[in-house]
Amino acid sequence: MTTPALVCLDRVSMAYGRGEAKISAVEEVSLEIYKGEFIAVVGPSGCGKSSLMKLIAGLHPPASGLFTVEGNPVKGPLKSVGMVFQNSNLLPWRNTVDNVLLPLEIVEPHRSRIRREWRWYRDRSVELLESVGLGGFTQKFPWQLSGGMQQRASICRALIHAPDILMLDEPFGALDTFTREDLWCLLRDLQAARSVTVMLVTHDLREAVFLADTVYVMSSRPGRIVKGFKVPIRRPRDLEVTYSTEFQEIVHELRSLIGRRGDTTEAAA
Repeated sequence: MTTPALVCLDRVSMAYGRGEAKISAVEEVSLEIYKGEFIAVVGPSGCGKSSLMKLIAGLHPPASGLFTVEGNPVKGPLKSVGMVFQNSNLLPWRNTVDNVLLPLEIVEPHRSRIRREWRWYRDRSVELLESVGLGGFTQKFPWQLSGGMQQRASICRALIHAPDILMLDEPFGALDTFTREDLWCLLRDLQAARSVTVMLVTHDLREAVFLADTVYVMSSRPGRIVKGFKVPIRRPRDLEVTYSTEFQEIVHELRSLIGRRGDTTEAAA
């Protein structure tokens, strides 16, 4: 019996504005994301990668097509989604552990429980921070953390309510190469340990190939899926694989597709 997709987009389009001011961001995108899968979306700037992420998170309605999560049409923001952006967006007046706890103060059923079960929730936050190497920084404020530490805390904040889908929008784009690769490995290990479904939007093709099961290449705006490429290298992957001929050939193939028009869509290879 075939396992149904967690997320299913069938010829989905999305636009901003109305009438003459209408701008088409995503056009007739079809893809499926399965529970526990790690996908990456790449493409030229302005192609609609982030718009696709907003669409899947339920933050913007589709203009046409069918969009379902667990077989149900999506009609608004999904509570089962955690999001990480390029900027950590940690609240400067909160220490690290309190920043991680923030979603639990907003999302039910945690919102109704957190005051009376504060110690349990705090311990859970501390354990998560310890798992990403921030055990000694729980009481530090954002300005006392490096950029990489801030992103580690941001990832913890996105995972604290055990979301079904973790969505990452250029999360490591502002970091230096060594910190970025260190966080690739962190994300690899977190995803494997928690079996969370991940969607990564990135400009870094090496990052996409290193982390993802499937890489989707989008065309220039309006964004269409040019190709879904299944990465044949077994996961989990070590950084050494990024120097292999096979890895580099995949990156070059994906690079050749960037900027291609979205007239045709190729299924995942």
